[in-house]
Amino acid sequence: MAESEQLLLLDLLASPFSARVKIALAEKGLNYESRIEDLANKSPLLLEMNPVHKQIPVFIHNGRPICESTVIVQYIDEVWNHNSPLLPSDPHQRAHARFWADYVDKKIYSIASVLFTSEGEAKEASRKDLIECFKILECEIGEKPYFGGESFGFVDLILIPFYSFFYAFETFGNLSMVEDFPKIMDWAQRCLQKESVSKTLVDQQKLYEIVLELRKKWGVE
Repeated sequence: MAESEQLLLLDLLASPFSARVKIALAEKGLNYESRIEDLANKSPLLLEMNPVHKQIPVFIHNGRPICESTVIVQYIDEVWNHNSPLLPSDPHQRAHARFWADYVDKKIYSIASVLFTSEGEAKEASRKDLIECFKILECEIGEKPYFGGESFGFVDLILIPFYSFFYAFETFGNLSMVEDFPKIMDWAQRCLQKESVSKTLVDQQKLYEIVLELRKKWGVE
């Protein structure tokens, strides 16, 4: 990386979306500044750099912003393509990876949001949706060590930050990740052997406590 390049991440410690970007930056061996945002009192810089969604993460490269975590990760992979490629070079494999990353993006967080903020029928429906989602991911990982094959890649990076939510999933969803989704758990342990992952992810108990605080704030009993 050229000495003149400036890399700034508008960040939130508990965000799985910020975690994706931090893992990608670590995989590329890039030094950057992390600036924690208070989403209840958003900074002028965040509002300027992401005026459409006004959300984190925002990656600012030499003063120019890139928004949305999957877009940011792909940008990082394209710009710093000298080592640790995250997306495969083959067009079909690359499209396949983008499909599964999109599946994760559209499913897990939205399901978890309902699971964590509802009771009764809505909570039970979200529990079933989450189980079905992980069953599909179990089938996709199959006997492969990683979603893309033999090495850690784009889909792994997109999904692994949700490992921090697994204890909360188990508690609020009344399920066992180890018993119900053993292949996903084996995959997660492989990912955690990577320093870029283990040093980035938020502790599961800490994340669970954050969810409890949010439930109190939202008045969910």
